[in-house]
Amino acid sequence: MRAMVITKDHGLELTELPEPVAAPGEVLIDVVAAGVNRADLAQTAGKYPPPPGASELPGLEVSGYRRDTGEKVVALLAGGGYAEVVAVPTELLLPAPAGFSLVDAAGVIEAAATVVSNLVLEAGLHEGETILIQGGTGGIGSVAIQLARHLGARVLATVGSDAAIATARELGADMAWNRHTTDLLEAVRETGGVDVILDVVGGSALADHVGMLRESGRLVIIGTLGGASGELPIGMLMGKRGRVVGTTLRSRPLETKHGILEAVRYLAWPLLESGDLRVPIHARLPLERAEEAHAILREGGHLGKVILEVAAPANNSGGGRRRRE
Repeated sequence: MRAMVITKDHGLELTELPEPVAAPGEVLIDVVAAGVNRADLAQTAGKYPPPPGASELPGLEVSGYRRDTGEKVVALLAGGGYAEVVAVPTELLLPAPAGFSLVDAAGVIEAAATVVSNLVLEAGLHEGETILIQGGTGGIGSVAIQLARHLGARVLATVGSDAAIATARELGADMAWNRHTTDLLEAVRETGGVDVILDVVGGSALADHVGMLRESGRLVIIGTLGGASGELPIGMLMGKRGRVVGTTLRSRPLETKHGILEAVRYLAWPLLESGDLRVPIHARLPLERAEEAHAILREGGHLGKVILEVAAPANNSGGGRRRRE
């Protein structure tokens, strides 16, 4: 099979590898497309190794066909998505959402699982609360804005440019700011503070984020774009009875990830299939241009997901099982 491997100098190279062998409880997926995530960039750079036993190939989400049944599915992976075939535990599969091309469906499951697990299961966001979403037009942020709005929250967001402010508002943000030109702490305080922060920045923003929280506020850290350590104002956090939660999705136990996907199926899938929740696609590139896809995420400023097209669906319509020659 064709697959994209990480080279010794932290690049990506297309090569031929043996197909994986499905372990007990796993099925093989003939991959149509793979979503690109920041974790893939970190792994390629040597900063985010896969969990023990996972594939060394990058790629945390795919769409394709179950080889045993021919069903159209999406899969959440611990690694291996940049390849023509993946082996996946059946617990980490969901039916591809109706109304999506199978290529675009590749960018759905990681974002949906991240947002549902952190906004709902970790932060307990509910109607009437206010949330700040950092990186509001990225793959995670664009979904988080929409889902938070659906839950009845007031949504604030940061973006990377003045032009992106309108985009965040179109997605459902009540207010949005250019993070490069705004005193965010002051701006958020002027709005009355927030109950929840979805944080992709990490250490450099830690003190400011605690300063934005209301009483019983929750800071949920899912990324470290601004550094992996920072100063935590413990007295302020205690005074607000606030919580700081750090989470990852990739390394969680199988049963935990299965529970998250069940919540995704219940909360997000109906919204996706009705069109009330959309996953914007910034670019679709062939597998061999994976380095270009990574550069898009590295440079920032994109709207939504970047997709790698691994193989064309049968009859180019997203229907039927892809035949292997």
